[in-house]
Parts: sequence; structure tokens; C-alpha cells
Amino acid sequence: MVSRFSYSSVYLRTRPETTQKSINHLTRKPKHPLDPLTLQEVDRVRTILSSYPPFVSAFPPIQSMVLDEPDKNRVSSWKTGDLFLPRKATVVALVSGKSHVVTVDLDLGRVTTHFISTTSGYPAVTVDDLSKALEVALSYPNLKKSAVERGIEVSDLACITLSVGWFGPHEEGKRLTKIVCYSSQNTSNYYMRPIEGLVMTIDLDKGEVVQFVDKGQSIPIASETNTDYRYNKDGQTKKNYPKMKPLNSISMEQPDGPSFSIEGGHMVRWANWQFHLKPDPRAGMVISRAMVQDSESGEFRNVMYKGFASELFVPYMDTDEAWYFRGYMDAGEFGLGATAKSLVALNDCPKYSYYMDGVFVGSDGMPYIEPNIICIFERYAGDISWRHTDFLVPGSEIKESRRKVTLVARMTASVGNYDYIFDWEFQTDGLIRVKVETSGMLMVKGTPYDNVKKIPNEEEMSGPLVSENLIGVVHDHFVTFHLDMDVDGPNNSFAKVSLVKQETDPYDSSPRKSYLKVKRHIAKTENEAKINLKLTEPSELHVVNPSKLSRLGNPTGYKLVPGRTAASLLDKYDPPQLRGAFTNNQVWVTPYNKSEQWAGGFLAYQSKGDDTLAVWSDRNREIEKKDIVLWYTLGFHHIPCQEDFPIMPTVSASFDLKPVNFFELNPILRVPPTFDDDLPNCKPSVSKHLWCV
Repeated sequence: MVSRFSYSSVYLRTRPETTQKSINHLTRKPKHPLDPLTLQEVDRVRTILSSYPPFVSAFPPIQSMVLDEPDKNRVSSWKTGDLFLPRKATVVALVSGKSHVVTVDLDLGRVTTHFISTTSGYPAVTVDDLSKALEVALSYPNLKKSAVERGIEVSDLACITLSVGWFGPHEEGKRLTKIVCYSSQNTSNYYMRPIEGLVMTIDLDKGEVVQFVDKGQSIPIASETNTDYRYNKDGQTKKNYPKMKPLNSISMEQPDGPSFSIEGGHMVRWANWQFHLKPDPRAGMVISRAMVQDSESGEFRNVMYKGFASELFVPYMDTDEAWYFRGYMDAGEFGLGATAKSLVALNDCPKYSYYMDGVFVGSDGMPYIEPNIICIFERYAGDISWRHTDFLVPGSEIKESRRKVTLVARMTASVGNYDYIFDWEFQTDGLIRVKVETSGMLMVKGTPYDNVKKIPNEEEMSGPLVSENLIGVVHDHFVTFHLDMDVDGPNNSFAKVSLVKQETDPYDSSPRKSYLKVKRHIAKTENEAKINLKLTEPSELHVVNPSKLSRLGNPTGYKLVPGRTAASLLDKYDPPQLRGAFTNNQVWVTPYNKSEQWAGGFLAYQSKGDDTLAVWSDRNREIEKKDIVLWYTLGFHHIPCQEDFPIMPTVSASFDLKPVNFFELNPILRVPPTFDDDLPNCKPSVSKHLWCV
């Protein structure tokens, strides 16, 4: 459940393990055109809607309320001290099963646009939607009967709501959810004790059970042994397990405080970077107006207008009746920000982190605070920025090295069983690294087998055995990022810089047989920019500004450097893949369009796939020398193993946005080295805490 706070408890937020000042949300006002809606603004939107004629007789359930961002060109030219840009809100409300999209002008105090969406799908489900569905399920007689027959107390039932995807016309015209249940007896980790073969379909609007399936009576419920993952729970410290030698305390001390500053609550300034950062109920965390300081001129130059996780697609590989529909779009169906919870100080984030709250809106239109869902901190892990040793010059030896300190903005989303950790890391050499980590619980399937030797045909299983009577179902994770690059401004092009093998001319005197040459291609249309990454066809992917040249005549640019990723192997006409067609390629480039932000479509819940990145890109629009958006999908194929039980160690993937001919030379060439005298002298005090001078 999402935490709700009365006004008496939300206006002042204090922070764990930090010197950060308290924040008074009641008096907080926007300082930047991209700042999220404040408490007062949310209240004002609700007041305006309450007197809006279509909503006067019955205030509709609010599915979403966010800032309607001003036009991009106006934000790009806005500076502190300028006349503040108009504040507007976009509201999505459900009325009689229709998604009403309403724009409210806060300055004018009225609704300025109102339309009913014609695309398939519904907005993300709310906590109220899911709570009502669970009430219906838990009061259903057949569910209670089934639990008793399996020897489960009704009080031990733990049920969760799952999105249903889209599998045909019979699902149209009604908002549905699937419910599966577990036993929480003697464990907090009910995910490892599924009631297999039992699944309910519920009509969210009517509040009634549409279908009840129970086909798993012969499958035992897995034991609770070793399922509890909490420290000092389940007698873990009393059992005769081998003890892991504890690590000595480790921390990066900052006796002078952090080197970054947060202006107006959302504008981050650190070293040679500045950018706007805000929580978002759907995207989780949004980076905007990212600019880096030129190492020669000192001016701040545009790198990226806006970057965020646009969609998170998780299809499972099981065709059983209780599993076939499990192909989630976590951002569009549940919300990465809406499922974020307070970060755990010293474990999720180090000391001296700055914490940022999320101001979100419930289905009743009332604001609530989710505290401390983003943290910003500096990181030093002993990494090196650059180095060189030269001892070939007679009589001399040169050793030069520079440490690497970076700035990280982090949030986590707990979408049901899985936890996702999102990091945006900024480096002083101009590089931006985006990393996604997964942890949490597997979604496991009950099985009668407790050992692989008893399985007649292991290849027919939907995943490996990860514990007694539990299959870890094979699945994928795809995270598609919206990267609105504005390299030195919006006039950008996309270049594929390929390495091509050349055979040596037989008349050449060289003993070489082959070599590599660079071949550059500027994509003129969207189709030319669709890329499936292949190791056998290496290339660099550049976003360049042809109107801004370096002193050598190269166009300034940034390149996408993919890290670990995966490609979808599903049939393109499989219903989950039709909806997740934005994963058909790892790279797409589209012309900027304010309405094209969500790779899975504006309305993703039960969508058919008629409003996705793949559909937009099929228009094959021109993208050369345009304001363009780069889309990148990182992915994981997850074949579970025993080490993923009962809770997964983190698995990570990342990509980089790296300057290429953007600076005239190494931008951190003149960074001074670090010496012992530059560092604090920290010693343990009587209280066992470090004392630094």
C-alpha cells in the first residue's frame, strides 16, 4: 500500500544520516519550469476539477496527475530571473471506462483542453484499484474453500494483483486484473510459497470475479524453510550455519560536506555538471537540461534535454493458464515512481546523501508524500580517471594518475516481487553512465518435484528447479530509455560509425591479409536508425550536431556505448511482443514529439500495441538535422538458479553516453592530483565513531 499522510505530518520532512535541511512542503513553491507539482498546486487542480461541469455531479477517479511541461523551446531559453512560465497539469481520469485526458491551467484557473483517448488500453492501475480487487478476491467463497482444502488458514493467504496483458476481443470493454495467491504461514517471504494453478480474474470497475481457475490441487505448497530473508529472523543466528566473517566498517567521509548543491529543491550542480532532477510517478526519476561545462571556454553546453526510463517490459516463458498472461509493463501499468518507497539510509545510500521526496496524487485527487525516494551522493571507489607511467626516457620516470569521483542520482522501484535500482552517474570527463540493477524475489512456480533426478523431462520445464517444489520460471527484463539528446542544441543527426573488414590488395607489399576501416553513415530516416546490436558488426552510435564543429572540423557529438543487453526472442506476433514491440530493436531514433514519450504507449494497461515506439517509427519520418530522440533498450535474459533463492543478489546492466569530439581535448587534463594532505585525517574516537580533521 502507498503511504498516505495527513497535512499535519507531510509539511516537514527530516532526513536520515545527513545534514540536509528539513523541507516544508506546505510552503514550497516551484523554482524551475520543470519542477513537479507542489502540494498547493495539486490542491488547486482538484478544486478546479471539482467545479468543472463534466465532473461536478461525480468526481472521477484520478489515475494520474502530473505537470504538463511547457514547450521545450521555451524551457531551453528560460533562465533564472526570467518571467516564470505558465504552470499546467495533465490529468487522466476514468469515467465510464473511458480515459479522459484533461489539461488544467493553474494561472488561468480553468480547464483548457479535454479529450477522450481513442487508443487501446487504460492508464496505470491505482492503489485503490488493487485494494478493491483484493477485497473482492479474499471474500470470494471458492477461494476460501480452495485454501482450506490445501490446509491453509484463510488468515495466512497472501494474494497479489497482476496485469493481464491483452489476448483478444473477449477482454475489451472492461478493466481486468488477475489475482494469484500464496501462503504466508511462518514466513514473511510468501513469494516462495505459491498456491500453484489457482488464478482469479476480476473486473476492476464492477468489482466482481469474472473467472476462477483452480487446477493445482496435486501440487504441494513449498516449505517455508530458509525462505525468510530478514536479518535475525527465523532463528538464522541460532542455527549452526558457518559464520561469514564480518567486514570492518567502511565509509567515504566528507567532513567538509558534499561538493554538490541542490538549488530550489531540484536543480543539481556538481563539478562541471548541472541538471534538473525530479521524481515522476510513471518514469520514477527524470533527468532534464543536463549541461556540462566546456573545459576551454567555461561555458555550459547542452548535452541532453530529457532522459528517463520509458518502459520496463518483463515477459515470462510459461504457457499454463495461470502463467501465459504474465508479460508486465511495469512503468505503464503500475508506475516506477508510484511503487518507489523510502530508501534505506547507509544501505541503499551512503552518508551525506541528499534525499528527495515524491509528491504524488491519489485516486481521490488528494496529494501525498512518499519521502526519501531519490538520493544524490558522491561516489569514490578507488577508480582512476586517467593515468600513465613512462620510464623509457633515459634518466627519468613519469607517473601521473588522477582519481575518479562521480555523482550518482539513485532511486529504487519495488514492483511487486522485483526491486529495480536505477542510477544516473555523472563523471567529470563528460560521461553519463546509466545503470539498472535487479533484486528482490523470483516469481516461482509450484511443482511436485523436489529434485531434478525425479523430473521425467527437464527440458519441458519452464525453468530450473531453484528449491524443493519450486521452479524459477525463465523470463526477460527489458528497460527502454527515452534519451532526448540536444548535443549543443536541437539540430542533431544520428550517425552509425561502422568498422568494416578490408582485404589487403594482393599487389600491396604489406604482409597483412586484412585490416579494419571506418565507414560513417548518417541516418536520414527512422528506418535507417533501427539497430539490432551484433558483435560481428561492430559500430559506434553517435548523436552529432553538424552545425557545431570542433577546431579540427569534426561535428560535436555524444555516442551511445551499450553494455550488457539482450534481444527479445519471442515471435513478433505473440500478443506480449506485439505490446512490447519497442524491444524489436535495441536502438531507435525518432523526431522529437512531446506526445511520444512512453515506448509502450500513453495507455499501456491492456493495450493492444497500437500506440508504441514501433508504431510511431514505422512512419519513417526524416531525422537528419532535426530535434531527435534516441531510444535504447538494455535487457537481461534471466535463467534462475539456486543462488536466486530466497532473495536475489543484484544483477546489473548499464550503458554510457560518452562525449565524442565534443571537447577540444581531454576535459580533465588539468585536474590536479590528490595528495595525503588533501584528505581528512580520520581516527576512531572514544564513541567508536570516526573523528576527522
